[in-house]
Amino acid sequence: MKKLLFPIALLFSVKALAQENMHPAPAQTRTIALTNGVIHIGNGQVIENGMIVFSNGKITDVRTTAPIADIQIIDLKGKHVYPGIIASSTNLGLVEVSAVRSTADYDELGDINPSIRSLVAYNADSKVINTLRSNGVLLANIVPQGGTISGTSSVVQLDAWNWEDAAYKTDNGIHFNMPSLINVPAQFRRPGAEEDRVKQSLEKIESIRAFLREAKAYHGETNHAQVNLKLEALQGLFNKTKIFFVHCDLVKEMMMAIEMAREFDFKLVLVGAGDSWLMTDMLKQNKVAVILSQPHSLPTTDDDDVDQPYKTGAALQKAGILFTICQDGGDGFWRQRNLPFQAGTMAAYGLTKEEALSAITLNAAKILGIDN
Repeated sequence: MKKLLFPIALLFSVKALAQENMHPAPAQTRTIALTNGVIHIGNGQVIENGMIVFSNGKITDVRTTAPIADIQIIDLKGKHVYPGIIASSTNLGLVEVSAVRSTADYDELGDINPSIRSLVAYNADSKVINTLRSNGVLLANIVPQGGTISGTSSVVQLDAWNWEDAAYKTDNGIHFNMPSLINVPAQFRRPGAEEDRVKQSLEKIESIRAFLREAKAYHGETNHAQVNLKLEALQGLFNKTKIFFVHCDLVKEMMMAIEMAREFDFKLVLVGAGDSWLMTDMLKQNKVAVILSQPHSLPTTDDDDVDQPYKTGAALQKAGILFTICQDGGDGFWRQRNLPFQAGTMAAYGLTKEEALSAITLNAAKILGIDN
């Protein structure tokens, strides 16, 4: 029995060391000023030797350094201060280990699920969250996946005990995965696959249109014999309290998304949008914002320049289109920590450093409706 005591004690000590989750910060009790820092506002403005004052967990003033009475002073000694980075489209907190199915909770059975809420599945205890926070990512838009209409996303802050504490902007948008409008050559089709995939996709899109028309008629009624949860979830699209996020890449897919948004008068944001640099005039005319896929990726088509993903941000910036970037895909939870490096690449391909910073801070806030 005595021989077992040391291994058991060692086991418990290792387990104790494994609890690496950082607890949420305690409430602020005293006003604090950070002085003598180089402050990057996030809107293109930089303040040398500036001061940031915050109280009760909120920034109350940003200015050039000046003496303030009865305040705790922290001297930054020339260090640079940046706004918190925003992950604009991620499944963070919905999956822990992508190869372990039991840790994944980002999609639901069925094809049309607008009533599914990603927020209630968000795991504030995820070990991945701290790897993002340590690299400056402080807010994230948690997006469901799967099906044609995946459900609603919510913005969370990454310093929380549970999903209720984390909720920053609840149910801010509905996510629609545009069916692919590119055909597969016969030699590359799976055995037994339908010949015309574009035709299938158009039929699928038309069925979604019919569903949205039904929802519009439903919300036009004052009384309902039965409550339809799926149709109820779409109400925010019609009164513009929710954003219509459409995930697509090709020009004809984005044109289809714009046409749908026009028909129903939705507030549209394109996600992915690899070919958006080819249709900047249409995007600007229709006031469409863009969440670009990660710049560190291959071009959308074989005919594009190999460095086109690096240059797309500068093309949208020049055209006056509001855009941000995201780390999408199945590993889009832990890769969000690379956002500063992705912005750095865009700064090397046409954006200024401050424009690249704005893209992952202020621009993302505007697109998600949290800029105030």
